[in-house]
Amino acid sequence: MNQQDPSGAQGSQSPLRIANCSGFYGDRLSAMREMITGGPVDFITGDYLAELTMLILWKQRQRDPDLGYARTFFTQMEEALAMIAERGIKVVTNAGGLNPGGLARRLQELASTLGATVKVAYLEGDDIMDRIGHMQAQGHALANMDTGQPLSEAAGEVITANAYLGAWGIVDALATGADIVICGRVTDASLVVGPAAWHFAWRRDDYDKLAGAVAAGHVVECGAQATGGNYAFFREVQGLEHPGFPLAEIHPDGSSVITKHPGTGGLVSVGTVTAQLLYEIAGPEYANPDVTADFGTIELSDDGPDRVRISGTRGMPPPETTKVCINLLGGYRNTMTFVLTGLDIDAKAELARKSLLDSLGHDGRDPAGQDGIAFDLDFQLIRSDHHDAPSNPQASAELRVTAKSANPANVSRSFSSKAVEIALSSYPGLYMTSPPGGETAYGVYWPALAPSDLVHQTVVHPDGSRTVVAGATPPEPLLHSQATLSPQRPPASSEPLSTPASSSPPSPSSLSPGSGTRAVPLGALLGARSGDKGGNANVGVWARSRRAYEWMRAFLTTEKLRELVTEARDLPVQRYELANLLAVNFVIVGLLGEGVASSTRPDPQAKSLGEYLRSRVVHIPEALIEEIERALP
Repeated sequence: MNQQDPSGAQGSQSPLRIANCSGFYGDRLSAMREMITGGPVDFITGDYLAELTMLILWKQRQRDPDLGYARTFFTQMEEALAMIAERGIKVVTNAGGLNPGGLARRLQELASTLGATVKVAYLEGDDIMDRIGHMQAQGHALANMDTGQPLSEAAGEVITANAYLGAWGIVDALATGADIVICGRVTDASLVVGPAAWHFAWRRDDYDKLAGAVAAGHVVECGAQATGGNYAFFREVQGLEHPGFPLAEIHPDGSSVITKHPGTGGLVSVGTVTAQLLYEIAGPEYANPDVTADFGTIELSDDGPDRVRISGTRGMPPPETTKVCINLLGGYRNTMTFVLTGLDIDAKAELARKSLLDSLGHDGRDPAGQDGIAFDLDFQLIRSDHHDAPSNPQASAELRVTAKSANPANVSRSFSSKAVEIALSSYPGLYMTSPPGGETAYGVYWPALAPSDLVHQTVVHPDGSRTVVAGATPPEPLLHSQATLSPQRPPASSEPLSTPASSSPPSPSSLSPGSGTRAVPLGALLGARSGDKGGNANVGVWARSRRAYEWMRAFLTTEKLRELVTEARDLPVQRYELANLLAVNFVIVGLLGEGVASSTRPDPQAKSLGEYLRSRVVHIPEALIEEIERALP
């Protein structure tokens, strides 16, 4: 790749090495430097955005209008920009958040200070805050994808609204000479698809190639999760104290090899790549604005130590709608935690509940509350205590009490102080995990769909000129006011939907490899990876042999999942089979309420859900357990 040529290496047949240096806002600061100095790379990418991050950046921008971007990325660039310019590496990132122009200007200033010659472009068009009213007036309800409720009926002020953009703005910026492309809310995979489509001069209808890049982008987008981080079989991973970040070697046909720099910690294996492919997805059809990738066609194979090849991914046309991440100001919250120790935990928790309600006014109503209701209270008893515990902490449980209100005064120290006031007048052994504290604002996540042709991606070039990306219509007037949502196609997003598999799995008994079974944790046989999809949670479960998959496919039905994950007992559960990955994926609808920012769960992003499922004891055929034992070193 001739990285000094403004036209790039379009049409090149050489593999493109795309490195990731961030999986979230707050990831390892040294990762960018490590990826630059650890071996050859052509592109550095980083994912800094999640639905929760947009809310965080909004709060940041309320304090300082010049902010609203991922400041950790800028910190990384302060250390690495000179090396990037010297080595001709290009950078594509979504760290621009709510203010990509502000971040681009700061980077250009940094380059001037360092004497580095780089050209910085940025993308606009994802922020549709000023167009919501127009869309609604034209009949686009921006209905919640999970509940169907139109946005007009939502409670709370809309504070951010960002459409998931695709890769062609990145392609345009690179084709016109940009060295650094700052994006706002693009799909996570677009950070890989854009560089690959530019490098290989792919067409918009090269769906299989684009789909292959989407698969690679989905694997590397979360950083070290692709190299052993959060891996179910973590004891097989060496150097997990400091794993290397992933690289995707993209080939002209869209296939790729996932790897990492030599000598770094962690592991790249079919298992770690499978785990990441299952992360935060629904069914096989993984929709992005430029292509719908069929994850049911992905083939994984070993390509040597710490190298896994992804091939065979088929692509279909993109959907006619694009996903929009809307955040509403839900109100204010405050949480206090009572510790309960020893005997009579349930009775102690009930006494604490009654005592607090009495202090607050029994039912939460406060005559002085400006909204008539002081707060909504959520009580969660977390039974972490052990019978006849060998230590004091192991005999303790927690009662978490969260108060929410539209009026911040109702859940400020006036609430938390009431909790502390009963410390000496309630159950024996009462103590709390924190002193009284103030309230914090929380958001409500609202996923919606908008017609793709009403979202306009614009490239702002280093010289300040603007180019509307080909295929987009001018922002004014609304030329496609009668466009409708397309229920036949999945929405374009980094977190797509799909239709559950219609076929019922076969009977478990018909697939049991042996007549005997043994009661062991499910995780002795299967791996799992879980995460949040707005108010929903996904948990992907995979096997490491065909026989184990056939047993799992029959055993792990939606009914069995509800039995094992009791919190899902009364919730809709979607089930998808991905036979090529030896996996089954579940989406538990509504488990996380209104999304991570609003959820009162101790684990609002469902990160631990997969490990909880693996801990449940089930009866597994002896033959499969023996198969596992033979494979152990």
